[in-house]
Amino acid sequence: MAKICLRSILFCMLGLNSRNNKKFRYVVGIDEVGRGPIAGPVVVGALCVDMEHAKAQLSRAEFRQLFSGIKDSKKLSPEQREKWFVHICSAREAGVLDFAVTFVSAKDIDTKGLAPSIRKALQKSLQKVAPNPENTQVLLDGSLYAPVKYKNQKTIIKGDLKEPIIGLASIVAKVSRDRLMVSYAKNYAQYDFEVHKGYGTRKHYEKIKKHGLSPLHRKSFLRKLVK
Repeated sequence: MAKICLRSILFCMLGLNSRNNKKFRYVVGIDEVGRGPIAGPVVVGALCVDMEHAKAQLSRAEFRQLFSGIKDSKKLSPEQREKWFVHICSAREAGVLDFAVTFVSAKDIDTKGLAPSIRKALQKSLQKVAPNPENTQVLLDGSLYAPVKYKNQKTIIKGDLKEPIIGLASIVAKVSRDRLMVSYAKNYAQYDFEVHKGYGTRKHYEKIKKHGLSPLHRKSFLRKLVK
């Protein structure tokens, strides 16, 4: 992956904005991770860029090439995601962008359902980074939709691959979730959460068969195992 830096992130964001017919002060990317695992939370990440601040930070077009490595978090190695996350945090400290992640526990998924849980988490994350819909564009991955008050929103199939800002949101959500699952492994060492991150691998099912379900498991996903 190409060397990444704050300026490469900023240039990417300017390129994104220049493709739009209408200019927005703020552009938000949103993605979710953890829809499929049988344990752990689902996470929605929202990342908002202040375009005016970004423009003030940039001057050279060659930084476009430095951003060629950004893509859906699932297509990056864990090491690559961590590197991107460090630089995203640097951009946040510089005041160019902000991000928020919202976690929905397995218990809430079981009681409220997966889709409603994702909608609620999306609303919370978006509200944290862009509480005012005015002059804000929201770009969402897949089948996600923002609350109706955000008039300037666009849902993009495979948006995490097509729009860098959604890719950044995907990285933030994925790294945040993975770190949480690693921390869970300290109290539930018998399940190897630090390895599979809650996904339904063969070894994970073997661990469940041996040790039973933990409070982190989604019982609604494992009805055949719940007595």
